[in-house]
Amino acid sequence: MAEYEFLKSLVIIFGLSGIVVFILDKLRVPSIVGFLIAGILLGPHGLELITDIHLVEIFAEIGVILLLFTIGLEFSLKNLLTLRRTILVGGFLQVFITSLIVFLLSYSLGQKINTSLVFGFLISMSSTAIVMKMLFDRAEIDSPHGRISVGILVFQDLCVVLFMLMIPILSGTNNEFTGVLWVLLKSVGIITAIIISARWLIPKVLYQIVRTRKREIFVISIIFICLGTAFLTYKLGLSLALGAFIAGLIVSESEYSYQAISDILPFKDSFNGLFFISVGMLMNIDFFVANLSTVGLIVIAVIVLKTLATTAAISAMGNHLRISLHSGLILAQIGEFSFVLSVAALNSGLLNEGSYQLFLSSAIITMLLTPLFVTFSPRISTWITSRKVLQRLHRMKAAAEITGVKTKKTDHVIIVGFGLNGRNLSFVLKELEVPYVVLELNSRTVTKMRKEGEPIFYGDGTSPEILHKMGIERARVLIVAISDPSATRKIVKIARDLNPRIYILVRTRYLAEVEDLLALGADEVIPEEFETSIELFSRVLQFYKMPKPLSDQYAEKFRKDHYRLFIKGDTPKKLFYDNIALMPDVDYESYIIQSGSPAINSSIRELNIRDKTGALVIAVKRGDKMIHGPGSDFVLQRGDIIFLIGKKK
Repeated sequence: MAEYEFLKSLVIIFGLSGIVVFILDKLRVPSIVGFLIAGILLGPHGLELITDIHLVEIFAEIGVILLLFTIGLEFSLKNLLTLRRTILVGGFLQVFITSLIVFLLSYSLGQKINTSLVFGFLISMSSTAIVMKMLFDRAEIDSPHGRISVGILVFQDLCVVLFMLMIPILSGTNNEFTGVLWVLLKSVGIITAIIISARWLIPKVLYQIVRTRKREIFVISIIFICLGTAFLTYKLGLSLALGAFIAGLIVSESEYSYQAISDILPFKDSFNGLFFISVGMLMNIDFFVANLSTVGLIVIAVIVLKTLATTAAISAMGNHLRISLHSGLILAQIGEFSFVLSVAALNSGLLNEGSYQLFLSSAIITMLLTPLFVTFSPRISTWITSRKVLQRLHRMKAAAEITGVKTKKTDHVIIVGFGLNGRNLSFVLKELEVPYVVLELNSRTVTKMRKEGEPIFYGDGTSPEILHKMGIERARVLIVAISDPSATRKIVKIARDLNPRIYILVRTRYLAEVEDLLALGADEVIPEEFETSIELFSRVLQFYKMPKPLSDQYAEKFRKDHYRLFIKGDTPKKLFYDNIALMPDVDYESYIIQSGSPAINSSIRELNIRDKTGALVIAVKRGDKMIHGPGSDFVLQRGDIIFLIGKKK
């Protein structure tokens, strides 16, 4: 029946896409790639399970609205202030350089000026969804290349709004300057009016809704704000996508943003999946096969061009070439927002069907290749930057900094990375007058801290020459405190080869990285997630007045066997604690009788604890048994925990 055709299409879309994504997840392929493949299979050019082109376009439009709304919902100016230089400078340079090169190439191949500009816009975008997800899954979101990539992606996402406004201008609808100016002024005015009115209206409306304590009303209201704002901007002559982004931004800046994010984000993956499925469904398989060589050349050209342009932009900010190239490879694909722009350009007549299908096929292939680039980008960037010509350039750049190291310094500490851990360590070493030097890749940090008297130098720790300049052969300790897993592993291996006697201490994020680092030569590896768990249960034991040796005993137990945590039956199921009435001058403590203690095989009377300390033994824990009020003849044994009460001093 015709009225159920829409439901049938949804069942087919989500059913098949779920199977495809599940299979690809087992192969460690991102879900977005799975959605694209599912869309290709489902669409009118694949298995023809969905043949209604109009229905596909509706799915795509809905997906765009929801995708941009969730992006706007997570957008926060306050959280991005720390990346403002990367966003404004690095992002601008990347978009400008990439767009300029693509424009020149396209125009030289015979395309019109407006079409060439559109191609520049389309190819300058990278995939926020795929890159962010892969960086998060690989625990590299806080690494140097991770932070740089996020900053550039944020700028690209903001550029989508401007590019969407440029489409009707480039299409010839507004050829005169006054027409262009009117569109820009109208757009700015509409956006400003919506945001200002929303700052006054939305909080009051949400406040009344929250007072009802009905979650379903709150969720429905958030969705209404999303669709309503998108529809309003559309009726005023702007795009649905722009309105959805503004709606997300409005809600994100309100005092109810966290609740909105909590309620809406569970639907985010479904929203994103719907969009990417719809994009895949629009791809013409026959066209792709017929133009396979052309698509292949375009894909290669896009990857090479974007990698070089992004690398140049990041290097221009003073970043090391290895990190710049690493980030460039990560951002080498064409992004999801380019699909939004391409559809708008197609509808405006800026792209013909052939150009659109060439772009669509090439963009999807670059997305499918992204997991490979993210996985192998550390090796590729390290291999390229280790070539002799590039190494000479790096030595020239770092020469002014590295030559300041005292070549006769011995038994010193080398700190690689000057983040929070590096700063705290350098402060302690300076207070204790322990000689140390710091190696850092952020040129601005180096310049700033050198002025403050820090022995800090610019250089890449993965370079044997740089480590040699830092005196690695004469150093006593090497501390690696950076957030780049690939660079950390290489630094450990090189340092161990250069100085077999040096003590190497490494900070890492996750427990899974410990074994590899130890195998490469690290003497000690401190995984943040595990040490945090140790600190948590130590604080709990401290709160319940457990003796410090007991918490140390458990910590040591958990650190054995390469930090694997196995809780066996010999661990007590319940820790002892005692409630004492609130008395300001009374407290209690507990101590464990360890091996070698003189208290072993001694009675409480023989120890004369009360006369010597004024404390009274109120209980003894032996194994799983608790002995309350032990007599003076009670003999203590190794492993006993004694609980005492006495006056505070």
